[in-house]
Amino acid sequence: MMMRPLNGTLVLDLTRVVSGPFCTMLLGDLGADIIKIEEPVNGDDSRAFGPPFSGGQSAYFLSVNRNKRSCAVNLKSPEGVQLIRRLAQKADVIIDNFRPGTMDRLGLSYEQLRADNSRLISCSVTGFGRTGIDADRPGYDLIIQGESGMMDITGDPNGLPTKVGTSIADLVTGQYASQAIMAALLERNSTGMGHHVDISMLDCMASLLTFNAGIYFTTGESPGRKGNAHPTIAPYQTFEAADGWLNIGVANDKFWLLFCDVIERPDLASEPRYAKAIDRVRLREELIPIVSREIARQPRQHWIKRLREAGVPYGDIRSVKEVCEAEQLTTRNMVIDMPHPTAGTVKNLLSPFRFDVEDEHEHSPPPLLGQHTFDILKYHLGLPDADITALNNSGVIKTMAPAPQEKVNHG
Repeated sequence: MMMRPLNGTLVLDLTRVVSGPFCTMLLGDLGADIIKIEEPVNGDDSRAFGPPFSGGQSAYFLSVNRNKRSCAVNLKSPEGVQLIRRLAQKADVIIDNFRPGTMDRLGLSYEQLRADNSRLISCSVTGFGRTGIDADRPGYDLIIQGESGMMDITGDPNGLPTKVGTSIADLVTGQYASQAIMAALLERNSTGMGHHVDISMLDCMASLLTFNAGIYFTTGESPGRKGNAHPTIAPYQTFEAADGWLNIGVANDKFWLLFCDVIERPDLASEPRYAKAIDRVRLREELIPIVSREIARQPRQHWIKRLREAGVPYGDIRSVKEVCEAEQLTTRNMVIDMPHPTAGTVKNLLSPFRFDVEDEHEHSPPPLLGQHTFDILKYHLGLPDADITALNNSGVIKTMAPAPQEKVNHG
């Protein structure tokens, strides 16, 4: 069994919904001990995002909160804030996705926390960043997809601006945050000092514009929606076969010649006007209808077989069901099962990390609200049972009855 890279790293997670929880789930998959701080009454907002629910747990929450321990603490009480400050003294990382200034108002400013623990790495995830004219605006995935330009380049050219079908702004922000946190941990090995990481959802999404921004910077013209076509490659888009859709990516001149052989159109291969990629893009309005007519003559499997044999990039259009059951993913152990106390068996798609030594670690299911409060306060802060009970009775925390048989990983 391999030693997971972040074993021994204690992360205090004050985030909720998607961006922050996705970040800390990635860190947890790599071995970090994630203490998920939740509001005692309802917990993470996403616990209520449904239907569907399983055993009282929302599928939404279950999808981004594995490998965490839930500690329910009321941050509106001075006693709750003091508990967080004490936990932060033990932690390697603290991360939140409150609006700018909230941590300061709570008495948990990054300056205060690092004064108590100079090695602490703090990370704030916000919609628009901690600075700038939009810093105080609330940021949600749909809002950021629009503000980042992503919706303006997504969808049918004659249709509405369209968001990506998943919470891409939240998810890519979580990925960037986890990467920045790991970089800060690596740098701390040299300096012994922690840093603050400022992650903006808008910054993260804008960074994905890449060549679209490059087109604007080069020409001064803003790229528009092209549906499933590519602005600088053709044919590279979705085509309708006789019985459904598939994607075909003729990404260079070599693939163009192979593709012409697949569709049995040697005349297109020998046509000098289409020989170069730049010309196929320039003449896409006349070329794509020709290709579309050829693809429409045969069913999908006909083209998939021929494209595969020729080595031309292609792809089926799969449903979420088909992806979750795909042999390519299941044989790589991308789908995991976790026993949950109320939801039965919880299935998740695993993080795509693959190391040269097989990871035999058993992942823990998303926690119940307050499931680990007792254990965390007792183990990390050394609080007596009577004190924990008193805090629970006063509403400062929420605990569940400790389960002696449960083996808890403290990192």
